[in-house]
Amino acid sequence: MTERYLGTPAMPSAPDGSLTGPVPEHLPSRLAVCLWDFSWYTRAGSGEPFEDVDRAMAESVDRGFNAVRICAAPLLVAGGLGLDDLASGLPVEGLGAAPTGGFYGQRTRWYDAPGGYRLDVRARLFELLASARRHGVVVILASWEYQQSTSFAADPRWFETIDAVPLQRRYDVLADAFGRLLDEIRVAGLVDVIAFTEVHNEVDFSILPPLEGGGVAAIERLRTRHPDQLVTASYGKPPHLAMHRLPAGLDVAQFHVYSYGVLDALQRRIDIRSEGTEGFPNHELRALLRADAPAFGEYGRPEPWKLDATVITDQMVYGYDWIDAGRWDAWLDDHYDEYREVMLREIESRVIATAEWARWRGIPAVVGEGWVGYTPRDGWFEEGTAGLALAEHGIRTALEHGVWGVVPGSNAAPHHPMWREADWMRRVNRTITEAAGG
Repeated sequence: MTERYLGTPAMPSAPDGSLTGPVPEHLPSRLAVCLWDFSWYTRAGSGEPFEDVDRAMAESVDRGFNAVRICAAPLLVAGGLGLDDLASGLPVEGLGAAPTGGFYGQRTRWYDAPGGYRLDVRARLFELLASARRHGVVVILASWEYQQSTSFAADPRWFETIDAVPLQRRYDVLADAFGRLLDEIRVAGLVDVIAFTEVHNEVDFSILPPLEGGGVAAIERLRTRHPDQLVTASYGKPPHLAMHRLPAGLDVAQFHVYSYGVLDALQRRIDIRSEGTEGFPNHELRALLRADAPAFGEYGRPEPWKLDATVITDQMVYGYDWIDAGRWDAWLDDHYDEYREVMLREIESRVIATAEWARWRGIPAVVGEGWVGYTPRDGWFEEGTAGLALAEHGIRTALEHGVWGVVPGSNAAPHHPMWREADWMRRVNRTITEAAGG
């Protein structure tokens, strides 16, 4: 009997757990990332999660995090766009008061910001960086300004000013703002706290041209100005089936891995992410609403400029504000088995694709957001048995393939109900920070 030759596999039989690319020696060998996003300044009112930024930092460390990822609002605090008065006294409003009482976004994630205070964003940013230094935490700087940050202000001037920047110049303006901001951070003696800088969050889901349209050149200019810093941009949905389309020139492969699966099936069924749908809400959505839900027309919508400044729609605001979270979760639980294997495989394949692209480029990889998707604030599917299993599968796969940094989940942060699941966070963050191969 002769041995049959079955070819040579394109991938090694065992994953390579060593880092996909080198990281500066002063930074942690693995990052357990907490997604503070823009909420550190939009949820900083009295009694809110970020009223005391040092307390929020201490709570993050207690849960095992050693990195936080933030919107540093560079265009506001260092953009040179005539917004200094807002940077030192931003009137935080959220999406505004609703006619039926309360405020728009009151039961959404991220948009559940009641506002009602002014904040010196510039001063608070440096307070955050100093707190990170004291607690041994590194900070990932990014911007959400061309995605949603500006919608939380009571004054539209921040949005109107950056929106007036021609599309093809926006990466240049962002890079120049980050250059000035990093100058200030360096003068303050805090530059070693910065893990890396993203010129913008999710460039593929923001009011920006493709990264190739000036973004790579802007990144290079920022890197030249601060050669000791890692500079990149992040993608909300990198082209996992055609990674060769991503441009070279990124210092970190910071990609997001969401597997909507059963969640997408529900969203399509109730048409919650569209706008201008005739007859909204449909029968399927009405069956999931709270008993006290007002009519869509009665509820109204945030000011038009606020919706222009965000990636969400009036249908989303209404739907998430008035959905019955128990009914929402029950539908997902009832249908999850139909999507379970696909969701597990999708998370695995996307993590591997991005990690292998990073290894090919010789740069570190980070999963800065994941794993299921956008759910109502009080929904518990992603935080329940199924969601945690998906998250742990993603984390395990990331570490096995040499990913430098990873989130336990996008909802694992001080401004989400999941924050009370401290023991789970401690356990998975220990898995991340103690991983071999770093």
